[in-house]
Amino acid sequence: MSEENQHQRVLRIKNMVCPRCIMVVREELEKLRLHVLEVELGTAVIAESNEIDETAINAAITSKGFELLHDKLEELVESTKVAVINLIYSDEISSLTTNLSTYLAEKLGKDYSTISTAFKACEGVALNRYIVLQKVERVKELLTYDELPLSAIATKLGYKSLQHLSRQFKEVTGTTLNKYKNQGGADRHPIDNLY
Repeated sequence: MSEENQHQRVLRIKNMVCPRCIMVVREELEKLRLHVLEVELGTAVIAESNEIDETAINAAITSKGFELLHDKLEELVESTKVAVINLIYSDEISSLTTNLSTYLAEKLGKDYSTISTAFKACEGVALNRYIVLQKVERVKELLTYDELPLSAIATKLGYKSLQHLSRQFKEVTGTTLNKYKNQGGADRHPIDNLY
């Protein structure tokens, strides 16, 4: 039977935030001898079979810091996280032609108030705060690499001015951009656990 004709099952997975996460989830599913068709941030597609043991799948991926999602609200929140992280870390945020709330509403097919309310209910932090925290963490990464001037970092992350970035960075970290840069990248956090 060809892959196109096989029945597929989509697994929604929480805490996938980078290419390494994709690799780890694929490896764990393959260790369970599942036929993995595709893995992307937040999802894995496997060939449906009679031997799928959801408890074993959950145990395998939970041991690596991931979690199967079953609830539609949780799925929306995880899709929101993936969309925000992809946007910020792909450097596409600077080329947005709409505001971020419109972008997320279009990307996720829901109105922004629904997305924002679900996010706050599930995560305990406002979506706009989560976005700021992600942007600041990306700024920390870029400062650590020391390849771009501060004004280029501000532009890359969609800030209207370096002053706006500076204010937001200091509000979140308690330190200035230059001071952080001179410290050599101390105090970075995993992007899947910023709040």
